Amino acid sequence: MPRWLAGTGHNGRVDPEEVTAEAVRPLRRPVLVQRWEDLAFLHWPVDPAVVAPLLPAGTRPDVVDGRTYVGLIGFRMVGLGLFAGPGLPYLGTFCETNVRLYSVDVAGRRAVVFRSLDASRLLPVLVARASLRLPYLWSRMRLRRDGDVLTYTSRRRWPGPRGAATAFSVRVGAAIAEPTPLEHFLTARWGLHTRAYGRTLHLPNVHPRWPLHRAELVRLDDGLVRAAGLPDPGAAPVSVLYSPGVPVRFGSPAVVR
Repeated sequence: MPRWLAGTGHNGRVDPEEVTAEAVRPLRRPVLVQRWEDLAFLHWPVDPAVVAPLLPAGTRPDVVDGRTYVGLIGFRMVGLGLFAGPGLPYLGTFCETNVRLYSVDVAGRRAVVFRSLDASRLLPVLVARASLRLPYLWSRMRLRRDGDVLTYTSRRRWPGPRGAATAFSVRVGAAIAEPTPLEHFLTARWGLHTRAYGRTLHLPNVHPRWPLHRAELVRLDDGLVRAAGLPDPGAAPVSVLYSPGVPVRFGSPAVVR
């Protein structure tokens, strides 16, 4: 039996929680506040067996219809700050592009696992790497808007691989009244998993329901997915979405294993 299937269902692990459009776990005391703006979500299906070795101990690939996904997400981080805020006006606002996978832990909590997080501010990169061991990387980045087309560009500076880059553009379309089950699965994520100092952690987050739009891929020249240790998708993404953004709060991490 593949490792990513071992122990699922009724073999000792809790079944995954339901995919919900809004957070169901209360967050009483935030440790981080921020706002995510102008997000573009690009997703490709990938074999769960390929990503299973890349996930932290105590987690396995989260699947829908037998497939899991790799996401390339570009956006603007705004007003990152500690506790209830206020956010930092300069150091807390920057462009970010991440490559992420989808995970579920032994308690059934669905989350994301970041393979890379390119950001254009060095200080948040250093703090995130030191505190939660998140794979943040310092990059030259730009987010440009021309009418209904947004273009996200990034070229890595440190720590490497230096020069790893991405450039993609999306055209924003109509608002989505009711996302499909797959669109909920890819966007309604109420936490992240990370491996830090010998432990796997779950860091919860809450935010309002996503305002989502259909989007059209205009351009894609990406090297970040491959640089993150994943196969080159080699095809157009199966899902392209846009959101104007949401305010977000993160809570204290809980130990998974």
